[in-house]
Amino acid sequence: MDAKTGEMSGGCPFNGDAGTRSLLGRTNKDWWPEATQLDILTEEGKSANPYGEDFDYVSAFNAIDYDALKADLTALMTDDQPWWPADYGHYGPFFIRMTWHAAGTYRTGDGRGGGGSGQQRFAPLNSWPDNGNLDKARRLLWPIKQKYGKGISWADLFILAGNVAIESMGGPVFGFGGGRADVYEPENVYWGTESLWVDTGAETRIQPDSDMALENPLAAIQMGLIYVNPEGPGGNPDPLLSARDMRETFARMAMNDEETVALTAGGHAFGKAHGAAPSDTFGDAPEGETLENQAFGWLTDQAEINAGNITTSGIEGAWSNNPTSWSHDYFRILFKYDFELVHSPAGAQQWTPINPDEADMAPDARDASKKVPTMMTTADMALKMDPEYRKISERFLNNPEQLDDAFARAWFKLCHRDMGPKARYHGPEVPEETLIWMDPVPAGSTPSDAEVARFKTAILGSGLSVSELVKAAWASASTYRNSDHRGGANGARVAQAPQNGWAANDPEELSKVLGVIGDHRGDLSMADAIVLAGSAAVEKAAADAGHTVSVPFLGGRGDCAPEHTDGESFEPLEPFADGFRNYLKTKASVRTEDMLIDRAHLMGLSISELTVLVGGMRALGANAGNSAHGVFTDRPGQLTSDFFTNLLDMGTKWTPVDGSGDEEYVGTDRASGAQKYTATRTDLIFGSNSQLRAQAEVYAENGAEEKFVTDFVAAWVKVMNADRFDV
Repeated sequence: MDAKTGEMSGGCPFNGDAGTRSLLGRTNKDWWPEATQLDILTEEGKSANPYGEDFDYVSAFNAIDYDALKADLTALMTDDQPWWPADYGHYGPFFIRMTWHAAGTYRTGDGRGGGGSGQQRFAPLNSWPDNGNLDKARRLLWPIKQKYGKGISWADLFILAGNVAIESMGGPVFGFGGGRADVYEPENVYWGTESLWVDTGAETRIQPDSDMALENPLAAIQMGLIYVNPEGPGGNPDPLLSARDMRETFARMAMNDEETVALTAGGHAFGKAHGAAPSDTFGDAPEGETLENQAFGWLTDQAEINAGNITTSGIEGAWSNNPTSWSHDYFRILFKYDFELVHSPAGAQQWTPINPDEADMAPDARDASKKVPTMMTTADMALKMDPEYRKISERFLNNPEQLDDAFARAWFKLCHRDMGPKARYHGPEVPEETLIWMDPVPAGSTPSDAEVARFKTAILGSGLSVSELVKAAWASASTYRNSDHRGGANGARVAQAPQNGWAANDPEELSKVLGVIGDHRGDLSMADAIVLAGSAAVEKAAADAGHTVSVPFLGGRGDCAPEHTDGESFEPLEPFADGFRNYLKTKASVRTEDMLIDRAHLMGLSISELTVLVGGMRALGANAGNSAHGVFTDRPGQLTSDFFTNLLDMGTKWTPVDGSGDEEYVGTDRASGAQKYTATRTDLIFGSNSQLRAQAEVYAENGAEEKFVTDFVAAWVKVMNADRFDV
């Protein structure tokens, strides 16, 4: 990571402790073992979506009265409810926090997290300590969600509410893009292995005075936090160490130093933190509450709520003297005063200005006639004490219009980073400007049938092998991540840095193949030509195996120039392991076969699609480095089910290769002892794991050859077209 820009360099997404760990870490069953489990009802592919898989949310969203929805949200900001009174009579700051925490779980390492599916409704996020009392924000939104029904998803509503909140208090907003469809069950995300939440003594994931790194793909500095501990690392109120944590964790959420400062200052221009009483005086989080409380968490006496005696972070007070109006007082107060370290009523460490002027004090959240001191967290003090943060902060102090623009843009990025390309944005407030982090792709043109046929003939006669063409197409398309909709074949970024240099892509061979494709593509875009070349190779491989098949081709991809690509931001997409190509950079703390499952999940593949793709890629000889591992066939390059029939043949005995760390195996003939094949863990898992073996058996059965080819083609086309949001 660059210490000045906050940009994170690439690295292993599965590093950490030397011992093997689960990809899921702690799950909801670990945290709440007594909670009712519904997994049994989603077995065998049953969907939890009450609208059905064919529901078109985008069409429903585009049909609502958007202006009326925003008007209702604006009215809600000051519609004070007695069961949860608004601080200062305005819910705006509360909704900004809700939105921030819905979107802020996004991390660049694997693209997971973020506000794209309304996950804040479900455990563990609905009960994280950092999300304390946000259950009330969601209940406040319910009448609006109820009114507009399927026309507005929770996911979109969480984000839009924050935008409207900022606008209602005079703050700058860059735009809004809708289109986030809800899910109806918790997503499986690795949030960490710790057994303690941050508020029960958990230590920071970067230990002070050590070189311990924050494990990828995690971004939050402690279990149960969105970003950093506001009191400082592990509760240590050292602003410089806090700056270290902020720089690392914000970088892993795609923010550089300027964006970090702008978000912190802009977000803290509004509202207050809550630490009016020790946290042990409150009830359980929503997921652990009693039945009669109806998932209403962190409960206390209504009289205490009415008095403002609420605790979430444990820190108490407002940052600004104008907590419900956009102003530049945050930086003015931060630099005007010296601050001393004190404790909140809840016992948290925070900073208060020494001898503040009355004009710089904040109103009491429940009684505007009273004045109370403002405060700063250790994380806020980092913006003043860290040399690089201070330069940016002073520039914003002296040029407040720059803060306005920087905050609006950073907030928009925070809320939309996980949505992927701009083609996925919908609604009347999508900004005209296209930003580099949206991974823009120039529009392409659809080639004619004659041009497609000409190119297929030319490329199959070019001297390139089936394996080479398939590998190039896979390298281009398989970068797609269903988590944040980045990557994919559109744009032909595989021909540019950094992707053309990734080890998994066999750079020297890739360069040769792309050169030949470029020579023959004619009027086709390079992106279309790469995909079409791979698909033509699949057709040839099937024909050579005795099957006539047409691989559907969806043309119209565009080509990116270097100025369309932020190379550094693509580094986290580099595969550390790609089991489809039998590629492993080095042994990791996660089992290799588990990384295959993780990659398949990121690509949006089912178990059946995963299985048939691996078997087909092995038959086609599409391994990285042209390795022979898993190529269980004497006719490589033909699209056969030989991988499965030979893997399940009991005539083969498998033995680990000495010194490989149980990563490589030799298969010998049980009768003669002669070597037959070599394999990796990724190959053998299809015979070892009972569920994967059941899939493999289907394709190894007599008469299943045609099904295998048909299923492979369907899965191949799904991968090639995964990022076609433009159609």
